Amino acid sequence: MATLKGLKDRLQMAYLNRYWRRFCSAHASARFGVTANIANPQHKAAIEIGDHSLVCAELLVFQDGGHIRIGRHCFVGPGTRIWSGVDVEIGDRVLISHGVNIHDNGAHSLAAQERHEHFIEIVMRGNLPLGAVRKNPVVIEDDAWIGFNAIIMKGVRIGRGAIVAAGAIVTRDVPPYTIVAGPNAAPIGISLE
Repeated sequence: MATLKGLKDRLQMAYLNRYWRRFCSAHASARFGVTANIANPQHKAAIEIGDHSLVCAELLVFQDGGHIRIGRHCFVGPGTRIWSGVDVEIGDRVLISHGVNIHDNGAHSLAAQERHEHFIEIVMRGNLPLGAVRKNPVVIEDDAWIGFNAIIMKGVRIGRGAIVAAGAIVTRDVPPYTIVAGPNAAPIGISLE
């Protein structure tokens, strides 16, 4: 029985790896986990995944813009959401745990009428536009580690080798090799090279 289950699992993974490649530009050695989901109403190059990376997350680019680039040898965990309206750049050897949210946009207008119109566009027409919300690129440099349930907001640069602790809310840049934690992503230490 174990052999039959193993074969079934391998076939499912092979299917998923072929299926998700239809919606992105992924290196031949990149892999997708069973929890992966890709929403890309643009062209395949709007989402790029480097060699030997494993994506178990939701990657979404909006129809009126957005680009996600995941570098080489990265892990993006289950339950993580990366939503882009302009640009999310993830370097090489980056580890992103489960339940992380990375957004380069505000998602909704500050004006009530515009939020309602956006809702109608999504629910009634099936469109996924961002419209005139604020957008600002997110950059996560090489060798960074993002802990589970962290939130990375628009306009943030996380430096090389930095560590974002579990549950941290990052609203400003994190210097290289710095460990940040808490709701204000306060520096608490340094990481090793």
